[in-house]
Amino acid sequence: MFLSILLIILGFTLLIKGANLLVNGSSKIAKRLNISEFIIGLTIVSIGTSMPELLLSITSALKGYSDVAVGNVVGSNISNILMILGISAFIRPIYLKKETKVMEIPMSFAVAIIFMVLCNIDQSVSRTDAIILLTLFIIFMWFTIRISSKEQRINKNEKNFEQLDKTIVKDFLLVIIGIILLKLGGDLTVDNAYKLATFFYLSEKIMSIVILSIGTSLPELVTSIAGAIKGKNDIVIGNVLGSNMFNLLLITGTAALIRPIIYNISYNIEMLILILATFGLVILPIIPPKNKISRENGFIYCVIYFSYMLSLFVK
Repeated sequence: MFLSILLIILGFTLLIKGANLLVNGSSKIAKRLNISEFIIGLTIVSIGTSMPELLLSITSALKGYSDVAVGNVVGSNISNILMILGISAFIRPIYLKKETKVMEIPMSFAVAIIFMVLCNIDQSVSRTDAIILLTLFIIFMWFTIRISSKEQRINKNEKNFEQLDKTIVKDFLLVIIGIILLKLGGDLTVDNAYKLATFFYLSEKIMSIVILSIGTSLPELVTSIAGAIKGKNDIVIGNVLGSNMFNLLLITGTAALIRPIIYNISYNIEMLILILATFGLVILPIIPPKNKISRENGFIYCVIYFSYMLSLFVK
């Protein structure tokens, strides 16, 4: 038991370190290609911080742990909105831009509903469902890049360009090492979390939602809190919404394409919580205080999240 706990901690450490290396390397490569900070935050940082979920879900699907594959994704999305966004808003109110209110939040809400419908049609995420999810992901990325490109700031400083050009090999190495660490961390975490769940007679669902989802959300938590402290609203809301879209569309789609995932209908409760939490983001911009997630809103989200966590152990 103690060995499994230590290996899970080691797995999480590798996941977080791998995600950091991947984000750093990818960000530097993106800057070399003159991609704006806004796009980097919404796409590359979100993908990088979602890599632990990707590796865990793929590993779980391949090993037949369907509850872990689904629970990790859904649980992480709930953690992203209620816990991470809640804590970030409590630290500093988050002001919502027009594009976020009109496009990103409604799209995130719609995707959550579509995901729940697909899962319940035949109580699985089939390869056909996977293709639908991945197609939606491509559409989302196209919209995001198209809209965000309007705010792109091109850096034409020749000196910076040359400096980045000299270190491009190092940046690619960071990305490769990050992916390797994520793979190792994913294997360690999934295998030993399953052993721990068996030892304590816990279901895969509780283990994935309580432990794995929080653990894999640590990169998003660290990134969002740092963004909140620095007053970078775009990074905070973009990281959370982007990660949620990647989790449902890219991660689940990729895992199910490799091996179809059986959907446990008990997850409908979590899906409803996720949909309602996302709907809260839809209506926050139109109710006082308008156009922002206030500290009060953040506190309420945190209370809801930790109340939900406690309810999982009360039968």
